[in-house]
Amino acid sequence: MPHFDMLICNGCVVDGTGAPPFVADVAVLDGRIAAIGHLLGSAAQTIDATGLLVTPGFVDVHTHFDGQATWDQRLWPTSQQGVTTAVMGNCGVGFAPCRPEDRDTLIALMEGVEDIPDTALHEGLPWTWESFPEYLNALGERRYDIDIAALLPHGPLRVYAMGERAVRREPASEQDLQTMQQLVQQGLAAGAVGLSTSRTMAHRSKSGDFTPMYQAVSHELLQLGLSLKNYPNSVFQMISDFEDTEQEFSILSRVSQDTGRASTLTVIQYPHKPQLHRELLQLITQANADGQRITGQVLNRPVGVLMGFECSLNPFSCKPSYEALAHLPPAERIHALGDPATRRRILSEQDRQPHLFMAYFGHNYAGMYPWQGDAPVYLPQPEDCVQAQADAAAVPPLEWLYDFMLGNNGQALVYLPMANYLNHDCSALHELLSHAHTVPALGDGGAHVGTICDGSATTFLLTEWVRERGLFSIESAVQRLTQRPAALYGFHDRGTLKAGKLADINLIDLQALKILPPQIVRDLPAGGKRFLQGAAGYRYTIKSGQITYQDGLATSALPGKLVRRSELQNR
Repeated sequence: MPHFDMLICNGCVVDGTGAPPFVADVAVLDGRIAAIGHLLGSAAQTIDATGLLVTPGFVDVHTHFDGQATWDQRLWPTSQQGVTTAVMGNCGVGFAPCRPEDRDTLIALMEGVEDIPDTALHEGLPWTWESFPEYLNALGERRYDIDIAALLPHGPLRVYAMGERAVRREPASEQDLQTMQQLVQQGLAAGAVGLSTSRTMAHRSKSGDFTPMYQAVSHELLQLGLSLKNYPNSVFQMISDFEDTEQEFSILSRVSQDTGRASTLTVIQYPHKPQLHRELLQLITQANADGQRITGQVLNRPVGVLMGFECSLNPFSCKPSYEALAHLPPAERIHALGDPATRRRILSEQDRQPHLFMAYFGHNYAGMYPWQGDAPVYLPQPEDCVQAQADAAAVPPLEWLYDFMLGNNGQALVYLPMANYLNHDCSALHELLSHAHTVPALGDGGAHVGTICDGSATTFLLTEWVRERGLFSIESAVQRLTQRPAALYGFHDRGTLKAGKLADINLIDLQALKILPPQIVRDLPAGGKRFLQGAAGYRYTIKSGQITYQDGLATSALPGKLVRRSELQNR
């Protein structure tokens, strides 16, 4: 009788293919699935999965662990939410290639675009690389709780090839283009899983300037995208405001058509362009019908930020008297904010150089929602908003907000959904998620560490859309979290539960599954702060046959590694 390393018995197998669940045992040997069936044999370790879902590990294709992966082994909060593989290097930002004299430029770019403290980056980044292949080698020497793969980002690429001319956003010369193309090919050959870029005005450096790649001419992006042609399983990823929808989309379309490679873009319902997501979904549908491979990345809940006195953003963060307290330790600062004279002074002041998000949304009290209790509410109702709470208390909303955020020792949070939830309508979310050519993504793990904690969106899909509302079957939801994103990046050795695949597995108690409240911790280098968020109901997360999390607690196992594009071919 066969003897395995691990035997998962009597679980409800949801295999990631979209097939209906079935009860079976799953055998694991040498980090891979050896067999699925009944009476398979004995094992060194047996797990009784009666009453539990047995699913593939989730694949998150939109993270920003480019810095964190150089100093950390546990890629929280993403790995706390059932994810066993993550793609980083999105949105055109990262730390390679990079000359020593450009390090501060890339740190300022990452801090501005992705809200990662520059002090943490200065302290944490070892800078043992210059080229992108050297960066991959540095990652390849480390071990993690999940597997990671890296896109080559356009921002550092442009700065490396053009220096200050890139920072000034000057057009690339033909020589510049040739240099960048060579560097892209060098990175792809070394294992980059594709190229990423951003063309949105919302992405800015720490100084507020547009990124070096903002509004780079279409010719430049096309030429760089064409570099993917001879590199199977490579992906072209682009963020854009889509001011001219068809012209912008044509960049993705041309790259996919001329190279045969996949292109992927972010698709969101914006309040100022409530039909843009439908236009993009129609273009994606037509492109795939024409034989191109274009996939939309969608967030399966509202796109929003968290505000509070410990967060990077709040309605008071740009007021002079509030800024004067920023240097104080957290407890001292919260104590000072509770002083009545300080409160009056802050409430009387005008904003000074407000953050872009706060300039747009900072006074929309009808669109802010206080989180009360022990469960975060991602689909709030109108009667729960700050304006309604303030009206009921007969106080101005800004005063109500100030006092609320002093609660829980200054840890109270206010949720500000900015997209995907127009007029409290979930239909756009369902439309985005149910499309044949989209994948759940945009969790942004490793980024926006003081404003956003969306890595838990994987869990939200299973709790809200499957268990609570029944909008998706469990097999359909699991396929969206596993097989679809794995296929986008050519991760042919994972994403489904089949013999020979990696033993990346979740054992889930669906009825007990619950997203825990996000919390600010100060565990980044130099004491930098970030949100972390756990979940209850993941009984086991298994990576390459090793248990990495049990009932939400990390084990000592670190089987994760860098996955290079070349390793994915012909599997």
